[in-house]
Amino acid sequence: MNDLDLALRTHLAARHRLGRVFGTACMLSTWLGIGVLIVLLCGVLWQAVGWLNWSFLTSFDSRHPEQAGILAGLWGSLWLILFTTLFSVPAGVGAALYLEEYSSDTWLRRLIQVNLSNLAGVPSIVYGILGLTVFVRMFGLFGSQPKVVEVPLIFANLQIPLPLGRTVISAALTLSLLILPVVIVAAQEALRAVPASIRQASYALGATQWQTTRDQVLPVAMPGILTGVILAISRAIGETAPLVMIGALTYVAFTPGDISSPVDVFTNPDGIVEAPFDTFTALPIQVFNWVSRPKTEYQHVAAAGIIVLLVALLVMNAAAILMRHKFQKRIRW
Repeated sequence: MNDLDLALRTHLAARHRLGRVFGTACMLSTWLGIGVLIVLLCGVLWQAVGWLNWSFLTSFDSRHPEQAGILAGLWGSLWLILFTTLFSVPAGVGAALYLEEYSSDTWLRRLIQVNLSNLAGVPSIVYGILGLTVFVRMFGLFGSQPKVVEVPLIFANLQIPLPLGRTVISAALTLSLLILPVVIVAAQEALRAVPASIRQASYALGATQWQTTRDQVLPVAMPGILTGVILAISRAIGETAPLVMIGALTYVAFTPGDISSPVDVFTNPDGIVEAPFDTFTALPIQVFNWVSRPKTEYQHVAAAGIIVLLVALLVMNAAAILMRHKFQKRIRW
């Protein structure tokens, strides 16, 4: 064995040792994060024992900890996430389709891409300030003379306040701006992952660009798009700073539109129309309010609220994952 072979063997052995050390460090980091998460969850569950019950889910907040409930925050978050999804997902996916499938590589497209990347990292409180100015106050255009625009519908009259004020619709629009860059960037990455051969084969068979996008590209990219939507909605449901900034209430003894059960959705059509323009609270706001109260009993109430928030988040994520799995099964290439 010459000196060159010995040097190579020594170098390879050192590289293997370094690789094992790096792998061990990564494993320890992973288990450390999991361990901290388990400790936090166990602590929250321990504090919530005896406080998380059916009465807690069906009662409004109270000044007495043993009577406090999360019904207002639960329905407020449901309305908030519903409208946030309706506003952000179609707009985000549509913008991604245009940027990837229709627009050419111009300076305007590059400018939009740079701004999308920057907006995805803007602190959420900045979006709260923007929502307060644009949606809640509407730049002060109406001054001290707010207006109400009535739109007649089939089963009720839709009354739209101008400015929108501290309502569900203002919060949903603010959160839509918050997660829109994430949805667009994730949808773009999913569209880029579609092989070019799929598009070329579709064009070769005589399909138009719209038919190719609708029937070939979009179904294949849908699992990746849904992954981005899951991450974006998960961020939106736990946001507190923008809601505090636009003036979400902390103590609420009602639900938006007075809809407090699934039955009310069918028996109270006026409530469905009024809910988007009603004041509200949300799960993170209620948890924040309980944690800040001086009575120690409210720490247990806050722990129960955290469990409800986690369960709601897991349920929505599970539904989105099932939809993603359904689209993945349709891919045949």
